[in-house]
Amino acid sequence: MWFDTGADTVDGAISPAGVDDVFVKQHPGKARTGDAEQASILVVDVEEDLLELVRFNLVREGYAVTCVTSGEEAIKVVRRDAPDLVVLDLMLPGFDGLEVCRRLKADPRTRETPIVMLTAKGEERDIVAGLDRGADDYITKPFSPRVLSARIKALLRRRESERAADQEAVVEVHELSIHPGRHEVILAGKPLDLTYTEFALLHFLARRPGWAFTRTQIVDAVKGEDYPVTERSVDVQVAGLRKKLGDHASYVETVRGVGYRFRG
Repeated sequence: MWFDTGADTVDGAISPAGVDDVFVKQHPGKARTGDAEQASILVVDVEEDLLELVRFNLVREGYAVTCVTSGEEAIKVVRRDAPDLVVLDLMLPGFDGLEVCRRLKADPRTRETPIVMLTAKGEERDIVAGLDRGADDYITKPFSPRVLSARIKALLRRRESERAADQEAVVEVHELSIHPGRHEVILAGKPLDLTYTEFALLHFLARRPGWAFTRTQIVDAVKGEDYPVTERSVDVQVAGLRKKLGDHASYVETVRGVGYRFRG
């Protein structure tokens, strides 16, 4: 089937023959405009022609784009290198779009990742189901690539704004006050002298009191994904942080078989 990649709409009924079970096309690395690093987007759909259309338009906008054709492959890609945004069809082999959305929103590492449902299922109950599972936007096929691009830009702007606000927000819990902008921690009215890693660790845990995190999740949040440290290194950092917390060391709790949490 022929289509114009510059067209305003594309028919959601495209069904090219010979689509592989797992089709992956990547725009390698992060796209750049000058010195600005652009966002990465994962597109999940069974239709190869549609993937190519979306990829073409988003790459032209300066995004780094990865395309896959199954829910299982989407989960693998996200776990390997979490994107800044996901464009997701509902009708997928194996894990359907709702299940992929549920899994991404249940994982602390990807809970805040915006998800745009792009699907031919346009009934009210389908839209409600998608939004209830955590989708941030819902677009039905046939669709306008320009509208999709505009919705993506809006979501990424909102996410960046929320990130900036989150980084400036003071965390106050128990007798602890954490000011990320000033890199300052006040405990029971007195300043606490922490290393950069100790500060990042405490801030990460204290933002979600009662939430249990694995050592891997802690490393990903504090140091970045795939940072070459062992689980023992996390234990050492926690021990050092507890020592500096002194009488308040019990704020950081060990969750047996899981990792650590900040006392709720």
